[in-house]
Amino acid sequence: MLLKTEKLKGYTDRFNADSGESTIVDGMTVYEWLGKNVPLFECPDKELEEVYYFRWWVYGKHIKHTPDGYVITEFLPDVPWAGRHNTIACAAGHHIHEGRWLADSRYIEDYIMFWYKKGGDIRAYSNWIGSSVWDYCAVKGDFTLAIELLGDFIGDYREWERTNLHDSGLFWSSDDRDGMEFSISGSGLRPTLNSYMYAYADTIAKISKIAGKQAVFEEFTEKSQRLRRLINKRLWNPESEFYKVIPLDSRDSPICKISDVRELLGYTPWYFNIPDSGMDEAWRLLTDSRFFYAPYGPTTAEQSHPGFMSPHNHECLWNGPSWPFATSVTLTAMLNSRSPSVRNSFNNILNIYSKCHIRTESNGRSARWLDENIDPFTGEWLSRSILENWGWPREKGGFERGMNYNHSTYCDLIITGLAGLRPREDDTVDVQPLIPDSWDYFCIDPISYHGHSVSILYDRTGERYGCGKGLFVRINGKDV
Repeated sequence: MLLKTEKLKGYTDRFNADSGESTIVDGMTVYEWLGKNVPLFECPDKELEEVYYFRWWVYGKHIKHTPDGYVITEFLPDVPWAGRHNTIACAAGHHIHEGRWLADSRYIEDYIMFWYKKGGDIRAYSNWIGSSVWDYCAVKGDFTLAIELLGDFIGDYREWERTNLHDSGLFWSSDDRDGMEFSISGSGLRPTLNSYMYAYADTIAKISKIAGKQAVFEEFTEKSQRLRRLINKRLWNPESEFYKVIPLDSRDSPICKISDVRELLGYTPWYFNIPDSGMDEAWRLLTDSRFFYAPYGPTTAEQSHPGFMSPHNHECLWNGPSWPFATSVTLTAMLNSRSPSVRNSFNNILNIYSKCHIRTESNGRSARWLDENIDPFTGEWLSRSILENWGWPREKGGFERGMNYNHSTYCDLIITGLAGLRPREDDTVDVQPLIPDSWDYFCIDPISYHGHSVSILYDRTGERYGCGKGLFVRINGKDV
């Protein structure tokens, strides 16, 4: 190993001290658990580095051992709208993407099996659990789990068709069941669930091909391609150059006009490689303060719309506040853009996202923090402040219910974006780093990938790591 686990100690001690507790994960101190499970990370930007370890510290707190195996929670306190073991399906795709880099595969494999075999309420919220299983297997280099769950995937997909498929061929969802309540566009034919269902059908087709199920392969290839065409034809608005919602009260409502608002969820199709060529013009809005750009953004709705940040008697609003859930979707989507200029903006948005991970108390004391939604202009964690003002009851989690909220990714963005390790089904190691030109060094080591230990490092002078000057990829300790 190029980096030593002692590097973790200062971070974990500080996070524990700030939280006032000694965190235990799976019977180990968080320092021991991180040392056994996560890739170590070093770079000149100490905020990025610290937030990376903070996010693993947070993630570890949400690993829960149950009679049904390990699960990953979203809230630390029990909340009444959660399902079995306090689980919520909405962000499970984020949980799997983040946790696929853990050395111990039991956590995520148990969690996946929980959703399909152990009583997880998988359709309580829209989600992309099925396609995230494929992405997990791409990191492990073994698709046995995906093949084992093929029948469950097909059954789940058909149930979504039964309950949510609109006559147009697109899927209807409510903004609340997308986990995006009180959005400006509201319920309807939304880029969220439709993108998830495209990815689900495509995943089923890919698994069927491996499993030799030709009829299933052909059926779900047709489903995925038809849905992709409909997303690009119906939900893409050429005048706005953006994916939008077609508002509908129910799945039985007739098609009406497309929404007049651009929302950050319009970048979701890029997460799943749905857009046709020529659609990358939409990304210019991400760095424009009339639309999504903000000091603690990006905003979840365009700032020039009259409904932006309009008041509602609810603590969870998606009409403008920044949400880590949507930010991490958007950053992952950026990595799939064909445009070099979009990928070049990745570090700017990542740095803003990193800056959000803090809370400053009235006495001026600051600590690393992660919560629900954030004011895009001041950095105040909004749900927490609102719940505190309301005197939110303890039986609903209290006003600190969102502390260490596990509803997004961060570490996955460092590994797949900054370090640039892009998981593949074959045994090619594909590295496309987005390291800033100003950095003199960078290292992430060791990454558990396809059963091997992969290290990615950059050393401008060759003196920091003693491996030579420039960019290196090492597999099992050997340069390749």
